[in-house]
Formats: sequence, C-alpha cells, structure tokens
Amino acid sequence: MLPSELMQLAIERCREGIAAGQSPFGCAIERQGRVIACSHNTVVLTTDITAHAEVNAIREACRTIGDIFLDGAIVATTCEPCPMCMAALHWARVDTVYYGATIADADTAGFNELQLPAAELLRLGRSTIKLVPQVLPEECKALFAEWNANPKRKAY
Repeated sequence: MLPSELMQLAIERCREGIAAGQSPFGCAIERQGRVIACSHNTVVLTTDITAHAEVNAIREACRTIGDIFLDGAIVATTCEPCPMCMAALHWARVDTVYYGATIADADTAGFNELQLPAAELLRLGRSTIKLVPQVLPEECKALFAEWNANPKRKAY
C-alpha cells in the first residue's frame, strides 16, 4: 500500500471522528500488506487525555496481531505525532511513520502542543524509526478547518 493510500484511510477515519464530535486526528497502521488498525482521536468521548489517534491505533493493531510489538509496521497519521505518541510508536517498534500536518498546524488550530518536533525526539532518543513528513499535507491541514467549523469543539 502506498503511504498516500494509507494516509487517505487515516483522513477518512479522522472525518468520522470529527463528525462524532471528536478532535481532528486520524491514524492507520499497515503491516505485511494488511491494514491492521485505523482509528481516530477519542479524548473527549472517553475522557482519556491519552486517547490520541496514534495510541488508539497502536492498541487496536496490537490486539489484532496479538503482540505488543509492531515490527515492520508502517504508520500514517494525519498530524505529526506529539511526544507521547512518538514515544509509544517507538516502544511499539514500528518501522516508518508518515504524517501530513505539523505540530505547528495543531498549535495554530488551538491545541496545547509541546513544541518538540517528532524528529528531534527520535534524534534525542536514538530511535531507528523513519519519520516522513508532508504526506497529503494540505488534506491533513484541512481537517483542522473542518473541526474548527464546529462551535462545540473542545481543544486540549
């Protein structure tokens, strides 16, 4: 599967989340040619500040394959992973993470982002994850505008 195709799945799942009143983040995980997880952010729904799209997708993927490690997995996430999510992806041992929007885009949309780029966290932690930005960036940034159109949105 091409990274853009996997990202499209993450975008679609993100839109489902936005429609359900959740935050504008989506994530899809593929391993050995098979999509093993596709999730969106459920922080507000579950009153769980850790229920980011990437964490939800990691949990789903691990349950799907019956293992805590996702060796060889490819991840597409609509926004650059926050430090918590990047660390979780590292611990899950994924191979490559593709993202669209940036931490700066999330900050501009009203989210309380830690200004620590994912690439810098990986460098400091000596992680071997490959991080690839700018996969469908305009489509991913547009998700923030869709979310911002909801007057009941809740940024955190």
